[in-house]
Parts: sequence; C-alpha cells; structure tokens
Amino acid sequence: MRYRIAAASCVVGLLLSNAGHCFAESEFAPKQDPLPAKPPAGAIVLFDGENKNLFLNKEGKPGDWKVEHGELISTGNKRNSNHAVSQWHFRDADIHVEFNINPKAGGNSGVYLHGYYEMQIYDSVKKQQPDEHDEGALYGFQKPLVNAARPAGEWQVYDIRFRAPRRDDAGKIVEEGEITAWLNGHLVQNKTRFGEPRSAYHPFRYDTTPYLTKIADQQAKTGVGPVFLQDHGSPCRFRNIWIVPLDDRALQYKPK
Repeated sequence: MRYRIAAASCVVGLLLSNAGHCFAESEFAPKQDPLPAKPPAGAIVLFDGENKNLFLNKEGKPGDWKVEHGELISTGNKRNSNHAVSQWHFRDADIHVEFNINPKAGGNSGVYLHGYYEMQIYDSVKKQQPDEHDEGALYGFQKPLVNAARPAGEWQVYDIRFRAPRRDDAGKIVEEGEITAWLNGHLVQNKTRFGEPRSAYHPFRYDTTPYLTKIADQQAKTGVGPVFLQDHGSPCRFRNIWIVPLDDRALQYKPK
C-alpha cells in the first residue's frame, strides 16, 4: 500500500506537543446548524458531492456506491457488507458526517470508526428509551444520552471526536479509547470509553477481504485506520463528509 503523509497535522485551536499529540484548548462543541456545515480550517474533505470522493471499496479499489444529486448512496450487496472505506487513515480525529436515512430496512447504516467502533444510524425517532442499537449509540457499548434522531427523509449530522485506544507492541490495549459525539445539536456520547470491539459483524470480522486484513494488521501496530460508511441493506444517503486529524499521524492511501 502507498501512503502520503497529511499536509496539515493539527486543527486550528489545538496545540501540538513534543510527542506529536494535539490537545484541545476547549471542550468539543461543534456548530451543527445550518446544514450543510462548512468544513473548518485543517479539515480533510472525504466527500463533497462535486469533484471529491475519497472512498474505496473493501478491495482497496475505487468505490462503487452510487452518487446522485451530489449525495453518496449506500449501495448494498446480498450480505449487507459492501462498506465504503476512506482513503485517509488517522489515529485521533474529529469526524463530520451528514446523512439522510431511508425507511427501508429501518434506515440501518452507521459510521465505523477505524472499522471497529460504530456510531449507529437507525430510524429511532419514535423510540422512547433508545438502547445500544439505536441512533446516537456507540453500538454494543453505550446507548445515547438522549434520543436526538430526526425522521427518515430529513438531513441529520454527526460530529464525532474520536481518540483511538492505545496498544502495546503485542497489540494489547493498554489505554481505552474515547468518543464524544453530537447528533443534530445534542450531545449523545460524552467521553465514552471503549476497549476491544464487540460486534461480530464489523468489516474486519465479517465478509472481510485481503485488503482489510492488511489494514487491520497495520492498525494494530500503529493505531492508525480509516473510517467506514456502513452498508446494512438500506440506501442511506451521505454528503459533506470530512475529518480533522488531532495529531500528525494522518496518512492517505491511493489505489493503483
């Protein structure tokens, strides 16, 4: 795999330490209205609906999801596993994703952070007590603090601050990861801690590929990985997707 080091190492408003880490000067409270939101300085745009689509398929080749009206549409296969994989890999980052769910198959989709940890997308607007499977949840770890889901057909937005778990030379987690997430103007995860992945269906376990196996091996050594958009049998629409690396480890893979 061929990688290119990110030109911008840290977002404005962060301080870079000698160890190559960035530390926020203030709490993470992104502006989510109006939509679409403008990418901030230092953002790496993954999809803009015009001339930029930096997602690959699971074989590391150009992605095969449909693009229509400037929107990236989850395009499934019979195994609900035709996920889109970002060219850019990162360790710690802020991730912005705008999405519009379809009632088909419950509107089911998700944002897979490093391929292991899923911020759920699901038609949960009428759920009185959302659980770890509903929108705003860190799937398998923590239910949302509030039900911030909007009805199917309306544009919604996630802003996620992701700090990857730290591993030793043997690949064992020595420090848990952490997620803070905002959904549609509401805080739904607040410094939620997580360890080893729990889902039996994440891209590195279910219907995986040699390309993803290489990514998983590299990720265990470096802590650097991509973001996935999930295929789960529903034509969810995405737009205006970007990341802001929070350290100097972001890398880009370009397919041959």
